[in-house]
This record gives sequence, structure tokens and C-alpha cells, in this order.
Amino acid sequence: MILCTIALASGGVANGQEWKRPDSPFVIGEACPDVVATCETANYWIYHAPQIDDRISFAIEGKLVAVGWDGALAYLVMCQKPGVQVLCVTYSKDGREVGDTVLFGGGYNRAGESQIMLDPCLASKGHQQSFLNVSRGPLREYPTHLTNSG
Repeated sequence: MILCTIALASGGVANGQEWKRPDSPFVIGEACPDVVATCETANYWIYHAPQIDDRISFAIEGKLVAVGWDGALAYLVMCQKPGVQVLCVTYSKDGREVGDTVLFGGGYNRAGESQIMLDPCLASKGHQQSFLNVSRGPLREYPTHLTNSG
């Protein structure tokens, strides 16, 4: 009985730490993760996000399925239903259109059963390498003028 309890407890810890794996698109703080999720892998990672109160950053690359503007903020949506959809709340559409391949990086928030909201969020046209080179400073932090501080 004791061995079963220990095995279950250790399995729970391992499952709760999935976000710490080297292939995780999560990082604690305002930094750009080393690995970028895709629409396909987001379906896995939404269930393995860190369960902590600290700021969590998440990065994903895929095609835009919706682009909106309310006069102050842009709302960029990546990934098709019925899978996980990712909303990037940012300051400009910057010429982005439905079908463009973009890379999002920002503050992770689970917004529903199959929705992730990144706010604040940086969005970049193009592919992973160009975004990662631009978004990371020497400490892998997002530029401070592009993030909310409180």
C-alpha cells in the first residue's frame, strides 16, 4: 500500500512538472522560451502549463485565423477550431492578415477549455529564428517598453 502511494505521488509530481521539460514552450518571467509551440503541440501544452502565480511566458508559431482591431488594441488569433486557439493581445495589426505565418510570445493565461490568451504579447511575421533573435536581449528578456509592468 505504501509503495502504491509513493508511486502515485511521484507520478503526480512528474506530470505536474511537464512544463520544465527541455521541449517546453514555457518559461517563468518575461523571457522568450527556447522552444516554440505549434498549433498541434498547443493541444498538449495547454494541459501541462505551470500551475504557479508567477508570470509565465509562452511562444507559438502558426497561421492567423482571425485578425481584429478595436481602435486601441489588436487581437490576433492563431490555430483552427476544434483545437486550441491562441489569442495575442497587442498594439498593432502591423499589416498582418488571415493566413500569415506569425510567431507569438507573451504572458500566458488559460482563457477557457481550449483557449490561450497571451497578454501582453509580441507578434512577429516570419519564422522562429528571426523572432527569437529580435525578441531576446542578453538576458533573454522582452524589451521592457513592450511589456506591462503591473
